[in-house]
Amino acid sequence: MNPILTSHDLCLWYGQTQALKNISLDIPERSITALIGPSGCGKSTFLKTLNRMNDLIPGVKITGEVRYRGEDIYAPGQDVSALRREVGMVFQKPNPFPMSIYDNVAYGPRTHRVKGRAKLDEIVEQALRGAAIWDEVKDRLRKNALGLSGGQQQRLCIARALAVEPKVLLMDEPTSALDPISTSRVEELALELKERYTIVIVTHNMQQALRISDRTAFFLLGELVEAGATEDVFSQPRDKRTEDYITGRFG
Repeated sequence: MNPILTSHDLCLWYGQTQALKNISLDIPERSITALIGPSGCGKSTFLKTLNRMNDLIPGVKITGEVRYRGEDIYAPGQDVSALRREVGMVFQKPNPFPMSIYDNVAYGPRTHRVKGRAKLDEIVEQALRGAAIWDEVKDRLRKNALGLSGGQQQRLCIARALAVEPKVLLMDEPTSALDPISTSRVEELALELKERYTIVIVTHNMQQALRISDRTAFFLLGELVEAGATEDVFSQPRDKRTEDYITGRFG
């Protein structure tokens, strides 16, 4: 299975502090890869290198490479906005824009110069259906998105990411602010979406990684300790540190 994203000897510093140490990881297409590990171990930092979100932080230095479909995304002259259209992001806290549900989803396509009303209507409906929230909001598309519940807001943010037709969805602890019912909705959604998209999810919740991911990568103190099929990592970890983390001895 060809990886759609791959990192090789990736290192990252925030000023003097090294947050990632020689991370080499393949992310296969149309699958869910979970990044697990204790707080501050580098998993969210790694996730953000995959669509260059760390570019926005002053004093960041990156060495090594990240390739998307074989191309080095950090090579000079790369179009970062084109990359972020292909590799979308959903954050930990739902962050809908303070505008209507419709305008939230139409925002990306409009930025990419989709004009016609009929075309926008179609994109908005498709994205909301894709995020399993169309039936809940179809009669209130003109209402402010901030009036939705937390779980609905998070699915709206997923719809907003889907509206620009990405190939990859990066999810940074997308359920950590949600109740159990909303969490299971987002998990079911992720399982449906992997038919068409590649998903990389950072999670603190080991059960969640076990429930939905095909592959798991365990990070500790900025290092990638091990990565493999989720079942193998959980049932037969190769590294003692992975076993200790998974069995709750630390973290």
